Parts: sequence; structure tokens; C-alpha cells
Amino acid sequence: MEVDGSASTVSRGAQSIPLQSRRQRAFYQFAQQSLPACKPVLTPAWVITTFLLVGAIFIPVGLITLHASQNVVEIVDQYDTECVPEAFKSNKVAYIKDNLISKNCSRYLKVYKHMKAPIYIYYQLDNYYQNHRRYVKSRSDQQLLHGLGYNDTSSCKPEESKNGLPTVPCGLIAWSLFNDTYTFIRGRTELKVNRKNIAWKSDRDHKFGKHVYPFNFQNGTLIGGGKLDPRIPLSDQEDLIVWMRTAALPSFRKLYGRIEEDLDADDVLVVNLTNNYNTYSFGGKKKIVLSTSSWLGGKNNFLGLAYTFVGSTSIFISVVFLLLHMKNPR
Repeated sequence: MEVDGSASTVSRGAQSIPLQSRRQRAFYQFAQQSLPACKPVLTPAWVITTFLLVGAIFIPVGLITLHASQNVVEIVDQYDTECVPEAFKSNKVAYIKDNLISKNCSRYLKVYKHMKAPIYIYYQLDNYYQNHRRYVKSRSDQQLLHGLGYNDTSSCKPEESKNGLPTVPCGLIAWSLFNDTYTFIRGRTELKVNRKNIAWKSDRDHKFGKHVYPFNFQNGTLIGGGKLDPRIPLSDQEDLIVWMRTAALPSFRKLYGRIEEDLDADDVLVVNLTNNYNTYSFGGKKKIVLSTSSWLGGKNNFLGLAYTFVGSTSIFISVVFLLLHMKNPR
């Protein structure tokens, strides 16, 4: 019995050695990355064909994108300087801070090409750094959603309270709300501007409370921008919602509203605006923009030019490689 037991032990040991050896060999192959791999050989034919294929795809895509961008009709008018009275041209800051001086101004925009509805109205600000770290952090998302029920507004400094009372909405972003207004007249008729649904639906439904109302807002001695109607909940104050989505670059556009009727070529629009917003203190610029849209959005030639450039470069490289291959075949 003892002989049989020792013999069976030796037999099991002999069987375990090859199994352990195979496991070690498999682990070694994995650790040393000696697994089978695809190693394509970049022959001249493959390289030339690949560059030609990239060019054949990118150039048509670029031209289509450029065509879509060129079909967008856009009118841009800078009005911050033109709307300052001659007496205040040398001291624009004094003009914008004086509440006794009328800020009404009229601009004339000529439509050079037929504009199909909807026509989007934007205000554009230049040299305005909404991406400044302190500015971006000066808000309370919980307060925007829950109102006075949320007391921790330390992130809103220095605009967290006024006269010992909390401010809703708090923070520098809300405090600096853009407050220029525009009306448009064609002939003798005022065009209706639709200011509904200009903000993201997700922002209206999930980031701004339906039962949160402005409280103690712009009640300090230093007024930053526009005021809010305390009878309207924040979820319906879409100009505020649009403004609170801060821009990443110092030149940006934000949606003001929509004109939902066509404009014909050679139409002249009279824009009656109130030049309230102070961009003169920091050398900023204000522009009003009327724009149609395409399946790609607004007017932007960069994407089309980038596709066309990459495609043309690929075609050029493929031709150079072809000539080199014909001169010195492999």
C-alpha cells in the first residue's frame, strides 16, 4: 500500500509539472508581449493610396461645409462707440454712469441678402473675460435651484448679500447681467422678437428653480447690470439663464431672441436700442448680430477651411511620393 501511495504521488507530480510550466510560459508570453500581432508593411503603393483616399474624402466634406457656411446671412453692427454723444466721446465712462443722460440710440441695418426665418438676434461682447477664475466661481447653483432655502452662499462673494439680507441670485455673474435692449422696425411696422426658448431646456428644467424668485437683487449702491422682475421665477428669466452659462473665450455671442418672419434683400431695419451696459471701463466692445442658420449652425468658415487644407495637403503629399517612387522605385 505504501508503494502504491508513493507511486501515485509521483504520478500526480509528474502531471503537475507540465501544467505549471505551461502557465509560466503563457504568462511570460503575455508579460513580454510576444503574442501574435499585425505588422503591416508600408509599401509605397499603400502610402500613396492612403493619402489619396484622405484627400478624396476631406476635400468634398470641406467644400460642402464651406458652402453651408457661406449660405448663412449675417449682419454685424458695432454700436458702443457710435451711441455715445459727441460731448462724451472723450469720457465714455462718465456717460454710461450718469443715469440722467438718455441711453436711447438708433442704428440702421441694411439687409443685403434675403434672410429666411427664423433670424437669430445675438449680442456680442469683445474683451470680456467671463472665464476669469474668480468670476466663474462667484455663483451658487444650489441657491439658483432652491432659493432662500439654501443658506451656504459663501461661493458668491463679494455679491452674496446686501444690507444684511441674502441676495437671490447671488454672485458676480448674475450681478453683471447684460441689460441692453433692442427693438426692430421695418418700414412702419415693429418686428416681433420672440424671447422664449432662448435658453437650454436642461438649464430651465433642472438648474433654475420654478419656485425661486429674485430677492434683494441689485439693491446695493453699486449696480452691476440688469435688474430682474421679482414676480417671475428664475426658471422663466431666460435672459439670466443665457447669461449664467459663461463663455470660454473673451469674445462671445449670446442669444437675445428670434425674428420669426423673413427679411427681404434691401430692407432697412431701424434698431432702437438702450445703451445701458458698461463696457467702457475695461475697453470692451458691443455688437448686435442678426444671423440665419444652416444645418451646421451659424456662420463659421474654419471647419470647412480645415477640411479643405488637410485634404489638399494629403493630395500634394501623395503626388510627391508618387513622383519619388517613379524616379527611384523600391
